Amino acid sequence: MSRLCSTTFTGSRVIRRRALGVASLIVCIAVQLPGIAAQPQTPPAPAPQSSGPVPDRVEPAEHSFTFTYANRPIAVLRARVLGHDPDERARGAEQILDDLVDRDLTGPVASRPFESAMLITVASRNVLALTPLDVDELSGETLPGVTAQTVERLRQAVGEAVEARTPRKLVASTGQALTGLAIGVLLLWGIAHVRRRFVDKVVSAAERKITEAGLADVHSLRASRLLELQRKLLTAIAVAMGFVVVYGTLTFVLRRFPYTRPWGESMRGYLLSTVERLGLGIVNAIPGLFTVFLIIVITRFLARVVGLWFKAIEEGRARARWIYPETAQPTRRLVTMLLWLFAIVVAYPYMPGSGTDAFKGVSVFLGLLVTLGSTGLMNQLMSGVMLTYSRALRVGDYVRIGDIEGTVVHLGVLSTKVKSYLGEESTIPNAVVVGQTTTDYSRYAEIGEVFTPTSVSIGYDTPWRQVQALLLLAADRSAGVRRTPKPFVLQEALQDFYVKYTLFVCLERQERRYFTLHELHAQIQDLFNEFGIQIMSPNYVFDPGTPKMVAKKDWYAAPASLGNGSAGDEQQPRRPDEKIHAP
Repeated sequence: MSRLCSTTFTGSRVIRRRALGVASLIVCIAVQLPGIAAQPQTPPAPAPQSSGPVPDRVEPAEHSFTFTYANRPIAVLRARVLGHDPDERARGAEQILDDLVDRDLTGPVASRPFESAMLITVASRNVLALTPLDVDELSGETLPGVTAQTVERLRQAVGEAVEARTPRKLVASTGQALTGLAIGVLLLWGIAHVRRRFVDKVVSAAERKITEAGLADVHSLRASRLLELQRKLLTAIAVAMGFVVVYGTLTFVLRRFPYTRPWGESMRGYLLSTVERLGLGIVNAIPGLFTVFLIIVITRFLARVVGLWFKAIEEGRARARWIYPETAQPTRRLVTMLLWLFAIVVAYPYMPGSGTDAFKGVSVFLGLLVTLGSTGLMNQLMSGVMLTYSRALRVGDYVRIGDIEGTVVHLGVLSTKVKSYLGEESTIPNAVVVGQTTTDYSRYAEIGEVFTPTSVSIGYDTPWRQVQALLLLAADRSAGVRRTPKPFVLQEALQDFYVKYTLFVCLERQERRYFTLHELHAQIQDLFNEFGIQIMSPNYVFDPGTPKMVAKKDWYAAPASLGNGSAGDEQQPRRPDEKIHAP
C-alpha cells in the first residue's frame, strides 16, 4: 500500500510539493476507506470500478490549453486536475522536461495507466497525466490514441530540444541553411537573367514571324498590344517560378533549425495540401463545369433562335398577332434576359464552390444592393415596360415631353433619349415620361392628320376673305408644307381691336417644324406687306397715322441681299429635304 501511495497522480515535480502531499493522502484514503468502514460480521465489499477519475480530483476546465514544448504542440489539455488549470499543468510539465534535458535524460518516452488516466513518463519520470476529460470525443478521439500521439510528439520535441542545445549540430544546420539560401539567390538571379533575354527574343521572333507571314504589319501588330500581352504572360511565368524558389528556399532554411522546423514542415505541408486540394477540386469540379457549359450552350442557342425570330418580326419578314414590329426589339431583350436568368438559376448548384460561404456572402451582398435600389429601379423598369407595350413612343417620332421637344432616338429600359432640332440630346427617366403629358407629332403625320397652327391678328377694316386667301397663298409658297390635305384658315376669335386668324397646315417632316414655320411666317409677312395689310399684333389703343408695314423696296435692306432673304417672290423655295442650319 505504501508503494501505491508513493506513485502519485501527476509526479513529484509536476506541481508544488504541498499538492503532492495532499494527492498522496487522497489516494491512500481512497484505497483504505473500504477496509476501515467494513463491519466484523460482513466481509468487505469490493470497491466499484470507476470509468473515470474521482470527481473531486478531475473536472472540466473553463478553457483548454495547448501544451507546447520546443515549439511543437504536444497535447491539448481540457481538464482541471487537483485544482490546477490546463495552463498550470502545462507549465509544470515544461519545467520537468527542461530539467530532464539539462541533465541529458531524454529517454525512454513511454506511457502507463493509472486508474482511468494515462501517465506520460520520460526516463521513468512522470511528466504529464492525460485524463478522459482531455479527450475530445465529439471529434472521434480516444484516450489510447491521444496518448500514443502525445508520446510520439514528445519524443520528437525532446530530441529537438537536445539538438538545439548542441553547438556542433547548430553549426552544421547554419552551414546547410546558408548553402540553401545561396542556391535560392542564385536561382532567382538566373530566372531574372533568363527572363530578360528570353522574353525579348521570343517577342522579337513572334513579331518577325507574323510580319513575314503577312498577317499584319509592324505598326498594326504593336498597336494591337498582342506582343505586350505575350511579354506580360512570360513575365508572369517567371514571377511564378521565382515565388516557387523563394517558398522552397524559406521552407528549407526553416527546417534546418530545431525551433523553426515545425514552421518549415507546416509550410511544406501547406503547399502540398494546397496543391492536392486544388487538384482534387479541379477533378471534382469537372462534372459540374461540364453541366454548366452544356447549360450555357443550350441557352445561347435558344437566345439566338429567339433573337432571329424577333428580328424577322421587327423587319416585317414575319408576323405575330401578339407582337408589333415596334415592340419586337424590347421584347427580344426581355426574353433573352429571362432566358439567361433562368440559365443562371439552373446552373448555380453545379458551379464549383456554390455552397461555400464566399458564394453565400456574394448572394447576400447582391440581395442587399437589389433591396436598397429596388424602389427607383423597379419604378423605372415598369415605366419602361409600360411605354414599350403601350406603344406610346417610337424611335424616330417627333414628340414633346414636358418642356422638351425633339426626335426620339432611343427607348431604353430605364430612360428615353430625345434629340432636339439644335442637336441637344436629353435623357429623360421613364418614370418622368410616364408622369408627364407626351405629345407625338409623328404618329399620324404620315397620313396627313396632324396639323400645325400659326396665328395672325388683322384689323376689322380688312376683308376676312382677303386675309384667308393671303394665308393660304403663304402656305402654298412655303417649302415643307403638304399640299394634301389642303391648308385651311379659321377665325378663332373676334377680339376688341382685331380678328384672330389661324392657319392650319400639315408638315412634310415634323422634325423640321421650326424651320418650316420660319419660312411660313416669312411668306406671311411678305404677302401682307405686298398687299398693304397691317398685322395688328401687339395690341394698340388707336389707329396709327401711317400703316405699320414694310414697303417692298425695303424688303432687302442692308445687310440683307437679294436672294438671301427669309422669303420673297425672287427667292427660290427650298427643297423639303434641304438642310437648314439653325443660328
